[in-house]
Amino acid sequence: MNAPFPSTPAPSPGEARLPLKLLIAAPRGFCAGVDRAIEIVERALQKYGAPVYVRHEIVHNRYVVDSLKAKGAIFVEELDEVPDDAPVVFSAHGVPKTVPAEAERRKMLYVDATCPLVSKVHRQAARQIEKGQHILFVGHAGHPEVIGTMGQVPAGRITLVETVEDVAKLDFPAGADLSYLSQTTLSVDDTRDIIAALEARFPQIVAPKAEDICYATSNRQAAVKQMAPSCDLVLVIGAPNSSNSLRLVEVAERIGTDARLIQRADEIDPSWLEGVGTVGLTAGASAPEKLVREVVDRLSDWRVVDEEVVTTAEENMVFKLPRQLTD
Repeated sequence: MNAPFPSTPAPSPGEARLPLKLLIAAPRGFCAGVDRAIEIVERALQKYGAPVYVRHEIVHNRYVVDSLKAKGAIFVEELDEVPDDAPVVFSAHGVPKTVPAEAERRKMLYVDATCPLVSKVHRQAARQIEKGQHILFVGHAGHPEVIGTMGQVPAGRITLVETVEDVAKLDFPAGADLSYLSQTTLSVDDTRDIIAALEARFPQIVAPKAEDICYATSNRQAAVKQMAPSCDLVLVIGAPNSSNSLRLVEVAERIGTDARLIQRADEIDPSWLEGVGTVGLTAGASAPEKLVREVVDRLSDWRVVDEEVVTTAEENMVFKLPRQLTD
């Protein structure tokens, strides 16, 4: 993670500021699943009163988490940190089946904020298991979404695949009854390569009915692909534990453009702008637009910024809230 840099004063009156072209990716920032998850916590606070507990960060963004803490949310890692009589929200990343089962056993009031696109992957996993298939799951070890999805099926029925090299190490007999799924926030290009390797090694493997990588992840990566070749530097607003934000940095770097992950504007080192004429700016799916404008204002302290929005897709997806919060 980049360390914050001390505030740099604006140029004194009469001091010339160099121009800076700022390309701002669209779409960027909040996706429908993140919007829904945040609203679920806010509505739960309104309906049940503070405190409302949230198992794991509702989304991977410190600004969002701190904002909800200020409203009365308490973030924990496990249910054993939550009193029996307190409402609890499960994060947008999804949880293993054992978590709601434990909440039911304790007769807890819980609200599931799992992104509907992650829930879709969970349902596909259940169907593949019902058909007797062993699931090869493409994802990153330790990510909450991976833990949640792998926790949907019995132990020993799902195997994590992180890289093309992992495919070569798989030890399944020819003709084994296999299927695959993937984490929703992966690199589109990396996942395509891994799936190609799986299909080459196991021609009989069953694909999901639709691509698992979510629309928001794909759209944000496509916007960076279009923008980055025109940039000297790409800034990605996102958390270091945000999979989709890290993938945006990788997309720009593979194009050959210097890219930096930042959480807030105060992490920008003014030396990054030396010799830079064009900066690209985007935000991961958990980063609010307020942080984008904060970065624009910061850059404007040092340079004369000319903003241009680079639009590659329009997003109008909206997910319904859980019925218990709308009744």
